[in-house]
Amino acid sequence: MARTAGAGVSEHPAAGLDETVHQRHRLGILTIAAEAGKVDFGYLRRTLDMTAGNLSRHVTILEEAGLIDVEKGYEGKRPRTWITISPAGRKALAAEVAALRALVSAVERAVPARPRTT
Repeated sequence: MARTAGAGVSEHPAAGLDETVHQRHRLGILTIAAEAGKVDFGYLRRTLDMTAGNLSRHVTILEEAGLIDVEKGYEGKRPRTWITISPAGRKALAAEVAALRALVSAVERAVPARPRTT
């Protein structure tokens, strides 16, 4: 039986997704920063295949939300920007992963797995 949108819409797992975190580039930034501990702006730019300006905008959004910390300095004579995930960022990333797992679980319950054909 098909479910229709109505009073229980906010209970759907998709409601748990955070727009600030969920956007694919920002999710990538948070994930890489969580894995690396401290990550160089240039590494993020290359890994996520983004322009410097686009990455800068997403970094600013995450920094303003308190999800990352940005440190500017020098490595030798070269200016560098390093990004680290904040405790709030780790919490937001964990919540996003939990929401994604709940969403996948809901889909798996709704759509029975097809038998494999070989």
